[in-house]
Amino acid sequence: MTQTPANPTPETEPETVRPERDIAGDVVARVLARAGTARAEGGTQHSVHDGEQLELAERTALRRVANLSTELEDVTEVEYRQLRLEKVVLVGLYSGSGEAAATEAEVSLRELAALAETAGSQVLDGVLQRRQKPDPGTYLGSGKAEELASVVAVSGADTVVIDGELAPSQRRALEDIVKVKVVDRTALILDIFAQHAKSREGKAQVELAQLEYLLPRLRGWGESMSRQAGGQVGGAGAGMGSRGPGETKIELDRRRIRDRMTKLRREIAAMAPGRETKRSSRKRHAIPSVAIAGYTNAGKSSLLNALTGAGVLVENALFATLDPTVRRAQTEDGRVYTLADTVGFVRSLPHQLVEAFRSTLEEVGQADLLLHVVDASHPDPEGQIAAVRHVLADIPGIDQVLEVVVLNKVDVADPDVVARIRGRERRTILVSAHTGQGIDDLLQLISDELPRPDVSIDVVVPYHRGDLVNRVHLTGEIDLEEHVETGTRLLGRVDEGLALELNTVAVRA
Repeated sequence: MTQTPANPTPETEPETVRPERDIAGDVVARVLARAGTARAEGGTQHSVHDGEQLELAERTALRRVANLSTELEDVTEVEYRQLRLEKVVLVGLYSGSGEAAATEAEVSLRELAALAETAGSQVLDGVLQRRQKPDPGTYLGSGKAEELASVVAVSGADTVVIDGELAPSQRRALEDIVKVKVVDRTALILDIFAQHAKSREGKAQVELAQLEYLLPRLRGWGESMSRQAGGQVGGAGAGMGSRGPGETKIELDRRRIRDRMTKLRREIAAMAPGRETKRSSRKRHAIPSVAIAGYTNAGKSSLLNALTGAGVLVENALFATLDPTVRRAQTEDGRVYTLADTVGFVRSLPHQLVEAFRSTLEEVGQADLLLHVVDASHPDPEGQIAAVRHVLADIPGIDQVLEVVVLNKVDVADPDVVARIRGRERRTILVSAHTGQGIDDLLQLISDELPRPDVSIDVVVPYHRGDLVNRVHLTGEIDLEEHVETGTRLLGRVDEGLALELNTVAVRA
């Protein structure tokens, strides 16, 4: 019988399990090692399809710089178009144990770092904790919150960003401990949307989402909790008719926010007829539509530029473009269709934004073909696909739209990852919007999958109805076109509505 030695040698010592604290520390270290390049790793590289990118030049004109103090004796040292970067500390929680849970936490924390940098901040440090569920009081627990406070003090940060959604009480309790501003993931995404929205409808949608988020998080103290009073006590001396308990300042703020939300909802609803008119016009003329959807920064705008030469803003940043863009395109055989670029998605997309942008997302549900763009070079492309489909599932009519998964950035993606995704998804195509790889194949796929006219015609259209001939060229398929004495003879296929119009005006050859 072999006896185990009292002091085992290193060769016989069993493998030890690494403490969760070491795993969390390694994750934070890897995120911080790339924090400075999470938003612009390798720079924003443009292809010939992206155009002059004048909008990007305008956006980058308002530069943010690090280590810029506003307490200089001579203010002329500060360029007036420079803004100081906020210095932030990231905080994340994850459940489970082992390397798989740590990898998932790393992907989420790296995305949070990219969001923070897109909003205009500099990531200094991070704290990652493993626990089954957030602490109801301080989100982290009292001990970890004190540790976070020391990290903030040492690093000189002025903001803490939480990778999750905080309850109002948790945010207040954590701010009382760390003594700096605390924002959660939802507030960070809303801030980015507010920076990048440009259209009137987009700004209204973002403002509505921000107010819905702010309403339950109003806090008051001091004079804001005092009530209005009548008679000689009131500051305005309103006298009779104004006596009573009155409203506190915070109640007044809540009422004003609700009034503003009501007004914004009316404005957004008033914009709906304009969108519906454009859609009905396309439907009346039987113009097929293709929608581009996908995770933020997956390359949707780059793909739109590669397919149509639209010149839409392209930047290696999260939520670089928010306002939907619709462009006209043509198949190789001359059929016209529209290509719509929609807002990007992200994990745990705030429900306020989903509700506010629901009118915009309707474009996807009414499309004939959905191009689901996926960043094949991302560490977790399957997670991106699941996040996008989670949001799309609530859009009416989406189950009737044919979906094609477009694996973008295949020129820098891992072939094994690409093969794994293609094995799981029914319909996929490989492209690189930057190099142009696979773009011709994608155009052919669009041409093959778009609905084709199914009503055969053999008519002679009078010469004074050239508008109908033009519509047949745009939306139909012509096998024969010849000019006869009484008009233009057309032999081919069109949609049912156009066929009825043609038969109504047709003359005998």
